Amino acid sequence: MAELENRVPAGTPYVPPLERTQGQPPPIAANGGLSYMALDRNGDAGTAAALADALAQIASGEGQAVIDLIENSPPGPIETRWGLGFRRYAECLEYIREQKIEAPEGGLALPLRYTIYEQPSYSVVSSNALWRDPARERDARALAKDERDNVRRCLYFPQVMRDARRIGEYYPGLDPTSPECMDRLGVALGYCESECRNFYDAAEVERVFYPEMERLLLDFYPDATDALVYNHDVFDKDYEGDRTEDQANKNPGVNAAYANLVHNDLNDNSGRVRCRELLTKNLRNFGREQHYSEAAADAKMSRRFLSINLAKPMETVEQNPFVLCAWPSFADQPYINNYRIYDDRVGETTRFTYRPDHEWYWFPHQQPHEVSMLKCYDSITDGSVSRWSFHTACIDHTAPEDARCRKNVVVRAFVFF
Repeated sequence: MAELENRVPAGTPYVPPLERTQGQPPPIAANGGLSYMALDRNGDAGTAAALADALAQIASGEGQAVIDLIENSPPGPIETRWGLGFRRYAECLEYIREQKIEAPEGGLALPLRYTIYEQPSYSVVSSNALWRDPARERDARALAKDERDNVRRCLYFPQVMRDARRIGEYYPGLDPTSPECMDRLGVALGYCESECRNFYDAAEVERVFYPEMERLLLDFYPDATDALVYNHDVFDKDYEGDRTEDQANKNPGVNAAYANLVHNDLNDNSGRVRCRELLTKNLRNFGREQHYSEAAADAKMSRRFLSINLAKPMETVEQNPFVLCAWPSFADQPYINNYRIYDDRVGETTRFTYRPDHEWYWFPHQQPHEVSMLKCYDSITDGSVSRWSFHTACIDHTAPEDARCRKNVVVRAFVFF
């Protein structure tokens, strides 16, 4: 930490303290866990430092060593410190069947993909100017290869899904549609008969669906004072229209890929940084404009606030379901930072290594009126409530071969108390 403190210039931008959950070990992170905002140089929000660290890590060869370990291992399962992992989905599925791993009624045993690389990772977003700078072509090639290699540092592990609609059977008296469920497990179920008719029209989604989700959250949390939906993503592998992302016009495009790696969208740092940059700068805010001074934002964030992702299908989900992990099963587990490098900020997401007792939930054949809800951040750190859930997409091997891939819209929101 002393080296980091020597690198921090005077008058840096907002740098949140690392507020770990009581009982949680330190994260696997750069900079002693502090945000890259602490390494701001001339208003770059630490992006130059993050790029330098990303390139230094590539040069160290540690990531390649993990790939070599996986690819040079004998055929069959790979013994890891967490249990047996598998290079391919089919191998893991065969193991599940051989071991007769069973799921409770409404559940499903299947392979999930986890990282086995216990180092911070870096991802340079497509809008970063580095990709268009001829002088940095060599760096761009190295960073692009490393991004592609992330999946080569992962293995499939066997897990069991429980039916989230049956949470009351696993936690007697706990209603999956209640804030108590969200506060205990980090997952919950909401309902919405949306008036939005075209989820591929970003302007209609913002005009119609955002307010619907804000009302859902305020009804869900009666003590909340405000809810802000600030962006969304559309997922549809089979979409044949224009998928182009246009951030300037608040259009996220249409995603053809599903994130099938265990992860969470925020962490101790980015939960606070993302909230503050929305309140004070409207940075990449697709929703209602905010006009808070720094002092007003500090006051708002001095009370409890949390971030929730809400996912609503456009049609009944047949394949590529969205699955969620309950907080109690990983509350004492360190997360691994993934840094997303923009031109003007360094976002932080998290990844996790496998545990056989991770408590996974899904909503079998999720209906268009069902909204799966997962907590991505909570400012309460004393251990009395869930801080977040982690999640992924997966392949349902019991679905028919012609099952349609998931078509849904995911919104991200902050809730304030």
